[in-house]
Amino acid sequence: MGWLFIASVTVRFNPAALRPFRAGAVVVLGLFAAGVALRPLEAPAWAEIRAGQPALRLESLKDALGQGVTVGLLGGFRAIVADLFWIRTNTIWEDNDLPGTQTSIKLVTAIDPRPLYFWLNGSRMIAYDMPNWRIDKAGGYDAVPEAVRLRFDQEQSSVAIKYLENALEFHPGEPLLILEIANVHLNRLKDLETAAGFYLAASRLPDAPFYAARIYAELLRKLGRNAEAYAFLQQLYPTLPTEDIGAMSNVVLDRIRELEDDLNIPGAQRFQPPAAPSAAASAP
Repeated sequence: MGWLFIASVTVRFNPAALRPFRAGAVVVLGLFAAGVALRPLEAPAWAEIRAGQPALRLESLKDALGQGVTVGLLGGFRAIVADLFWIRTNTIWEDNDLPGTQTSIKLVTAIDPRPLYFWLNGSRMIAYDMPNWRIDKAGGYDAVPEAVRLRFDQEQSSVAIKYLENALEFHPGEPLLILEIANVHLNRLKDLETAAGFYLAASRLPDAPFYAARIYAELLRKLGRNAEAYAFLQQLYPTLPTEDIGAMSNVVLDRIRELEDDLNIPGAQRFQPPAAPSAAASAP
C-alpha cells in the first residue's frame, strides 16, 4: 500500500507563511482526489506503514509552519514530498531568507526524519550561513561590532545544536550527528574544550570515521594537554588497520613521534609500534 497518500490542510490566510510549501502544493492537490477515492483502505495501510517507519512529528510540522496544519503521509510519497520541500528550501536559502529557510528546514525533517542528509545540511545552513546573513542585514562586517557578531554566532549555533539533538532522537548513536555538533562548537563557537568532548564521544561509537579520534588528539595538543594526547594516540595506533588509507596510521605515528619530542621522552621509553605479522606466521 506504499502508493497511498492522504492529506488535509487547514491554514489561516498568510501569504508569507505559505512560501515553504508552495512547491509541494501542486503534488498534494493532484493526489488528493485519489486519496479520497481510496479512503476505505487508509486504516489498514496506515497501521502497517507506521509499524515500520519513524513516527510522523505532526506537532513539529505545525510548529514549523506556524499555522494549524494536519498532514497525513503514507508510503513512498512521504519521501517524495520531503524531497520537494528540500528543493524549495534551497530556493529560499539562495534568497538569504532566514525565517523562511529555517522554517522550511524544520518542515522537511518533520515530514521525513529518516535521511541524515536533511539534518546535516540543514544544521550547516543554520550554523554557518545564517549568522552571515544577519551580519549583512545589519550593515556588514565593518559596521557590526564584534560583540554583536559573536551574539549572532552563538544564537544560530544554539539553534543548530538543538536541531541536531532533535535528529539524535530519530538516529540515536549516529556518529555523524555527534561530529556535526562537535564541528559547530569548534568551527563556529571556537570552543575547543567542548568540541573535544564531542569528538571523543563520536570516536567511541561503532562505525565512527577514523578522523574523529585524530581530531580529538589534535585538540588535546592545542589545549596544551600533550601528555593526554600522547597516551591517547598510543592506545589508538594499534587499533588502526594499516591497509586502510582512511585510518592514516602513518600520520598517527608521526604525531606520536612529535609528541615524544615535545615531551622529551627518552629513546628507551618511546612508543614501539606492534610488529606486523610475518608472512610465515600468517600462512595457513
